[in-house]
Amino acid sequence: MREIQRYIRYALGLALTLMFLLHVGDKYPLTALTVLENLTYDARLKFTVPNKQDNQVIIIDIDEKSLGEIGHWPWNRNVIANMNNQLFDHYKIKEIGYDMVFAEEDIDAGGKLLDQMSQGPLKGDKLFQKEYQKVRSTLQRDELFAESLRNRKTIMGVVFLNDETSVAKGSLPKPVAHLGDSMRGRIDFFTPKAYTSNLKILQDSAFAGGFFDNPALDDDGVFRRVPLLQEHNGQLHESLALALARTAIGSPQIELIVETNPENNNELLLEWVKIGDLHIPVDDRGNALVPYIGKQRSFDYISAADVINKTADINRLKDKIALFGTSAPGLLDLRTTPLETSFPGVEIHANIIQGILDQRIMQKPGYTMGFEFILLVILGLSLTVLLPRLSATWGVVVSFSVVSLIVATNLFAWTQHNTVLPLATPVLLTVVLFTLQMIYGFFIESRGKRHLAHLFGQYVPPDLVNEMSKKMEEINLDGEIKNMTVLFSDVRNFTTISENTEPKELTELINGFLTPITEIIHHQRGTIDKYMGDAVMAFWGAPLDDDQHALHAMNAAMLMTERMHNLRQEFAARGWPEIRVGVGVNTGDMNVGNKGSEFRVDYTVLGDAVNLGSRLEGLTKIYGVDIIVGEATKYAVPEYEYRELDLVKVKGKDEPIAIYEPIGLVENVDKSIRQDLKRFNIGLKHYRSQHWDEAEREIFALSSLDKDRKIYQIYLDRIMQHRKNPPAADWDGSFTFTSK
Repeated sequence: MREIQRYIRYALGLALTLMFLLHVGDKYPLTALTVLENLTYDARLKFTVPNKQDNQVIIIDIDEKSLGEIGHWPWNRNVIANMNNQLFDHYKIKEIGYDMVFAEEDIDAGGKLLDQMSQGPLKGDKLFQKEYQKVRSTLQRDELFAESLRNRKTIMGVVFLNDETSVAKGSLPKPVAHLGDSMRGRIDFFTPKAYTSNLKILQDSAFAGGFFDNPALDDDGVFRRVPLLQEHNGQLHESLALALARTAIGSPQIELIVETNPENNNELLLEWVKIGDLHIPVDDRGNALVPYIGKQRSFDYISAADVINKTADINRLKDKIALFGTSAPGLLDLRTTPLETSFPGVEIHANIIQGILDQRIMQKPGYTMGFEFILLVILGLSLTVLLPRLSATWGVVVSFSVVSLIVATNLFAWTQHNTVLPLATPVLLTVVLFTLQMIYGFFIESRGKRHLAHLFGQYVPPDLVNEMSKKMEEINLDGEIKNMTVLFSDVRNFTTISENTEPKELTELINGFLTPITEIIHHQRGTIDKYMGDAVMAFWGAPLDDDQHALHAMNAAMLMTERMHNLRQEFAARGWPEIRVGVGVNTGDMNVGNKGSEFRVDYTVLGDAVNLGSRLEGLTKIYGVDIIVGEATKYAVPEYEYRELDLVKVKGKDEPIAIYEPIGLVENVDKSIRQDLKRFNIGLKHYRSQHWDEAEREIFALSSLDKDRKIYQIYLDRIMQHRKNPPAADWDGSFTFTSK
């Protein structure tokens, strides 16, 4: 049964591991594990962000102040053209990216009316035409904005669309690469269906353009990664952030570093995007993890109104990469990030630009899936095999150590090598395997304890039942031969006592002496075999092994006689009869296990050594002693001093056995008693040698000193009988009992 239970635990652990492996292999994705992995990524990001202000990228902010001073958005293109001119001419910025799309013409209603008048009724009015030409240029707002973009490092924003019903609008910026037929479809770029871009006049006047949509948004809507490249009609387009970073270092060509997919040789796995000397780690779809440097406003925000009014500090803008966007809540450009739920979208671009230039973008290479798979296999197999063999305490220690090692290794890779390794799955697998094994072990142990309590609760002390539950593999209930010690106790003359006592009072009397006897046996780690009216049978050495079973049984016998002596005074005070018990103790090989029928089973002991123990208890009345032990018990417990009583042949046995009366612990026996024991042994030696006179002299001298000791009179009577009827010449000195 234990082997079956162990295999069940193995099967559960392996099944759980397989479930995790199917998730990692993308054969059976589990949403919960994906969510947990994202949450652990967010936690690591929060724990390790630099939280420092960076001055390489600045944000020209359409904030509440700007909306209040300049007016509601959108502003006319004259205002933006003026701002753009001032940023380059007055503030000397390095470049600017527009986190927005100018897809519609900016037509002044008054200008449109003047155009109509100049071509209509006032076409021949020279004075009107002269004034019209003076103001005409100020009314062509898109042309003015386009003029401000020319010959400057201006990057316009684009939005790609993947809706089947969407239509292309505006003019796309030039692609960064053309994918030939041999390359198209071999890298799994996002392939949008349409786009919304800027007016042709604006896009053609700008230096470059880049998209700012995010098709790589996670299911929970959190901006953790963004694509740097997307493919449209075989042409590769860069993101706004990549375009700004690339322009900042001189606009080098983009290089793609790929590996061939071992599972599909026609597919290429994108690993890096290289611009100049900068390597940007990406996944196989061209997505980069956003390298947040802190919560919002970790970059320098400058109000657009201050730029337009020329009140901003020039030193804050000179030679900087500028991003034009908004933090105003009403303009709906707030995003959810791992750091905050309302994060300006324009600052996400700033983080990417800064991360590219600082080479601080985290990498999650393709081999991490293989690493995760192998790690889960190792964890699953080792913990599945190891945890069922450990105690709860060691299970906690091992599991905690494994989790700590995983977390420490993960943080080391994160902080020292900018590498994102899986964390949630190995940690969760470890925790779940530990929990599973502990819960299963707890219920099995509880069931085992209940089973043991049912079997032994009446016979074994609770502490021993608890110990047994921890060593169930040592317990054999089916039957086995073991060296054990058995104890029998019986009340002398109980029949007479019961005949002269009322039933209710008799019950109280029996409980009055059986309770302390049971407590003593339990305290000495004994197992109660059965109660037989006034008699008790107990054994030591099973169901748990006990190397000192004989000593524990001897201690119990001595304590029982001592307790009965004290009880006599208590019983006398209650008017109850005097109680005396005889105890027999024997050690030897016994058959122990469940015995009985299909209707009732008892855990008990059988064998000659058990029968002898019962005979020894019966002999206590004959020899007038409280306890008699067998020879095997005497030699197994040298801690006690003994008086040899006799060499006897009990019924059913042909070989004589020596029987002994325990006197007390060796260190507690005084000198006079030792001298009496020595003299008695000398008398026994003469008796067995048929030297009757010498034997009588020694034993009679002892009898004179202790007239109440029955054993002396027994031998004096035997000597008298042997003088009249001498035994045979080969007599071995034993005495034969013909009854039980």
